[in-house]
Amino acid sequence: MNFRTQQAANKRKTIGLLVGMGVLVWLVVFAAMTYFGTSTAGIVPIAVGIAVISVWGSYYGADKLVITMTGAKLIQESDNPKLFNLIQEVTIASGLPMPKVAIVVDSAPNAFATGRNPEHALIAFTTGILDAMDRDQLQGVIAHELAHVANRDTLVSAVAATTAGAIAILSDMLTRMMWFGGGRDRNREGNGNPIALIFSLLILILAPLAAMLLRSAISRKRESLADATAVAFTRNPAGLRSALEVLASDSTVVQQKSTSVAHIWIESPLDGTSVSKLFSTHPPIAERIAVLKAMESLN
Repeated sequence: MNFRTQQAANKRKTIGLLVGMGVLVWLVVFAAMTYFGTSTAGIVPIAVGIAVISVWGSYYGADKLVITMTGAKLIQESDNPKLFNLIQEVTIASGLPMPKVAIVVDSAPNAFATGRNPEHALIAFTTGILDAMDRDQLQGVIAHELAHVANRDTLVSAVAATTAGAIAILSDMLTRMMWFGGGRDRNREGNGNPIALIFSLLILILAPLAAMLLRSAISRKRESLADATAVAFTRNPAGLRSALEVLASDSTVVQQKSTSVAHIWIESPLDGTSVSKLFSTHPPIAERIAVLKAMESLN
């Protein structure tokens, strides 16, 4: 498929996955009200409010938080004129404003983007990726990271991650409440349908797992979409394809490989670990390379 088909398909899938997150939140609320009755379930709106505040807190503070967690250092144009010139070329092609630029001192080749919107964007590169890649490859990486900025992936990822976390916390809280008076409240209110109660209990237990799966799936779709959008910016799928091949052939991993920030890197630092493909935040790099090769054959 060409990049426009890839973009459209991934946008539809991402919307569907976000809707799935909303359905999960509704199911947890339904399960709580069914199991505990309306009096105890009054805690649900409070938890949802906390989740909303967390989402916006993550959104506005994402760049500062990521810089702290990755050890990235902001640089000026005078520090690396060639890199800034290359970024400026891609911003002109994409119509985006010039982002802040940062460097992570790490021999592993990798890069990421963060920031709540294009006007507050930041893209960072490890010293390893600057040493390992030629001009066309680095242009592909820059285009991929700016594609994340253009596609508002920071917001989507923050919503998905925070919602998944809120579902996990809320489900755990409500499950624990079952052992501390929840059963007495339920019986007093007459909610004794055993099938409904078992169904509610299963939702509370399985919802966090489902949320984690959806969060990972959303991140994978955003990576595929960023690859396709990068091709739209550069009209050169070979550059990004070659860059991914460099990453695939390199076995070093960035030092900051926390699961909290694994999804922001162009190559997940958790690839090759015991993480199941279902919970992986990135599509297999071989699949991404294959899609880009197919785009090359169409150009």
